[in-house]
Amino acid sequence: MELYSEIIARLADNRPVALETVVNGTEGEIALGIRRSLKEVSTRLDAKGRRVADVEIGRSGDTLTISEPMLPQERLIILGGGHIAQPLCTFGVLCGWDVWVVDDRPDFAAAERFPGASRVICAAYPDGIAQVGVTPFDYVVIITHGHKFDGDCLRAIIPGTMPAYLGMIGSRTRVGAQMEMLRQEGLSPERLAKVCTPIGLNIGAVTPGEIAAAIIAEVISHRRLAEFTDESHFLNRSDVELSVLRFLAGRKTPAAVATVIETDGSSPRGAGAKMVIDPSGAVTGSVGGGIGELAVIKEGLALIGKGRYKLMELDLTGGVDQSSIMACGGRITVLVEDAAV
Repeated sequence: MELYSEIIARLADNRPVALETVVNGTEGEIALGIRRSLKEVSTRLDAKGRRVADVEIGRSGDTLTISEPMLPQERLIILGGGHIAQPLCTFGVLCGWDVWVVDDRPDFAAAERFPGASRVICAAYPDGIAQVGVTPFDYVVIITHGHKFDGDCLRAIIPGTMPAYLGMIGSRTRVGAQMEMLRQEGLSPERLAKVCTPIGLNIGAVTPGEIAAAIIAEVISHRRLAEFTDESHFLNRSDVELSVLRFLAGRKTPAAVATVIETDGSSPRGAGAKMVIDPSGAVTGSVGGGIGELAVIKEGLALIGKGRYKLMELDLTGGVDQSSIMACGGRITVLVEDAAV
């Protein structure tokens, strides 16, 4: 779809965008009942003063206005390709990051060691970081093979664009001494204070896999619960997946699209989650799984080629002995529409 191609083009240029959809009535013809446009992402302040971008719903009579924030691809940039980097790469891919790895040693910067990574760069760390091109939507983990190289990474990153997250491995004593040395060199004390170190949640991790789990847990908490914000950073509460948007942008065949636009209580997917349904019933993405998702697929199949849309209300509050929908304890509203127009 042309609109999704424009979204992907903007995101590729590191420009966040909001897709605004105006829906008139609970069902009808798309040409008459749905209008779409691209807007700037709006944010609100939560109780902790953090800038938050999430799916917003406005109501006026039978008209719904849905604003979906969409952010550029969030990258997990791993500086150092050692024994912790491999499981960390796997965790990063599973959690939806585009993973890049940099190491200055050819044996460690080998693509076969990181099958899920989009890029594996073999270069001196300052050069590798320049090739990466850090953006405000990146999460950077420094786990090199020596404090000298950790310092080189900070010297390359701190003066430039700050990522959404910057963490560095190391003991408190050695990290403290290194930070003092960097401050004396003239690096910004305020920016150095934003480096998360020692890296990872304190879960008593010992093995490389456990340490990687502690690191990715901290990165996730920063992604979803960050305590600091500035003009470049805000928390994205939308559950949209960039891979689904790319699929929509490149799609050439008839299909239906389902979008979770609102949730109430516990739900398997959040607002913004999308699912594409092709005429065979195959899907890309998910709105939650279970029998409830099957109902959405059935409705989507009925709409393909019809130029119509429908709002579906799914009740997930069934008891543990009920299997009619998905016993998650909440309700979701899903917009299902023909994507062939």
